[in-house]
Amino acid sequence: MVSITTGIDIVEVKRFRDIPYDDENYFYKKNFNSKEIEYCLKFKDPYPHFAGKFAVKESFQKASRKLIPMIEIHTNHGDLGEPILTCKKIKCKKIEISISHEKSYSVATTTIIW
Repeated sequence: MVSITTGIDIVEVKRFRDIPYDDENYFYKKNFNSKEIEYCLKFKDPYPHFAGKFAVKESFQKASRKLIPMIEIHTNHGDLGEPILTCKKIKCKKIEISISHEKSYSVATTTIIW
């Protein structure tokens, strides 16, 4: 039997602007791996991207119904730029995510097919 769960999260970009990134900032190291940080920093304004990645990790936790440390949830991008999420902490058939950025907010959804 197939089961489907979903999660959604919205993050105010200002929360990330209020915590400026630097190499020693524990907040970023606790929540993002080095590839995620590198991806966000390649943009002139990295904070909507940090907020989007944070939102998708939160939406994944809601969909998985497990409190998984953010650093163990990995985001990446496919050949067409589509967002991809992986996490070794759960066993499922498929994970679909979507991330959107707006000037002040980033929002993300996760659907997990079990």
